[in-house]
Amino acid sequence: MTVEQFQKTYGIVGKSKEIRDLVDITMQVALSDISVLIYGESGVGKEVFAQAIHNHSKRANNKMVNVNCGAIPEGILESELFGHKKGAFTGAVESRKGYFEIADGGTLFLDEIAEMPLTTQVKLLRVLETKEFMRIGSETVTKVDVRIIAATNKDLQKEVDAKRFREDLYFRLKAVTLYVPPLRKRKEDISELTDSFIDNYAKANDIPTPRITNEAREILVNYSWPGNIRELKNTIETAIALNRTGILDVESFYFLLQNKSDASSNRNLPVFLHRSPEDADREIIYRALIEIKRDLMELKQIVMKNYQEIHNSNDNIDIHEVVPIETVEKDAIKNALNYAKGNKKHAARLLGISERTLYRKMQEYDL
Repeated sequence: MTVEQFQKTYGIVGKSKEIRDLVDITMQVALSDISVLIYGESGVGKEVFAQAIHNHSKRANNKMVNVNCGAIPEGILESELFGHKKGAFTGAVESRKGYFEIADGGTLFLDEIAEMPLTTQVKLLRVLETKEFMRIGSETVTKVDVRIIAATNKDLQKEVDAKRFREDLYFRLKAVTLYVPPLRKRKEDISELTDSFIDNYAKANDIPTPRITNEAREILVNYSWPGNIRELKNTIETAIALNRTGILDVESFYFLLQNKSDASSNRNLPVFLHRSPEDADREIIYRALIEIKRDLMELKQIVMKNYQEIHNSNDNIDIHEVVPIETVEKDAIKNALNYAKGNKKHAARLLGISERTLYRKMQEYDL
């Protein structure tokens, strides 16, 4: 099986060198029973690679059980993993199998492994080394044959140094380590992911596939995506759900991006963006272009509104009565400010423009 065939079979989208190299390693380790540690930022798709490893392994016909260690309260995680005997603790009204027994012969995917309590880590290490454990309240040993795939968005070495993660378990898990890079480090994959999400959403909701403009595509490619693939997917689906034209343009995404222009009060603060200065400058330029386009659309609406009012009041208006757009706009702003008694926020609302646009036009007309 080639890298391309593997990606198509298991739904791994991307043509960047980073993804192709990662897929190549994934194909190799999938065929063994070795433990795998997958790390990367939240939303990069670690679970997709875990599922691909299982589906491409000799355990594919058996279960893969997913466990989010950060979502299960500390007090019951041990019971969830290893099971318990009836009467082992208050509320244990019957015996119950844990995830290890349920996944016997298959794969157990432990997501957010760094959130696992130290006491539970001790028992996990024992299972990895001996392939046996005891249910809570039981005196008999249960043997299992389970492959472990773990995932985390934290640096486990730092967690070990801080005494929050056992060093022996860390060394046992990291026999093979896969790093899934964030979207900002593989921008060439964003366009392909975008098309995939658009097609999937259209098929799932039985609607015509929307078209995305080149300008909108550029905005998506140059955005930093702190939430990675998960954020991109949610943004695409929200844009389609709110769209009425069948065309996804720049305006479709303007209010959906996380670092919107509304946060202007923080715009000049220094922020560590985890990306190169060139990428940061490019994003600032694109944001500025979006704002300029929005301002132009707001001004166009004002002019059209005033034109329609004048046209409706006198269809036979004399050509000498036509006034420049600048005069109409200046008078409209003056009237709004007078009516609002100088309250700029209220005036901007009356004009149907943003406060930022109002401030700039006031400076332009020396008001």
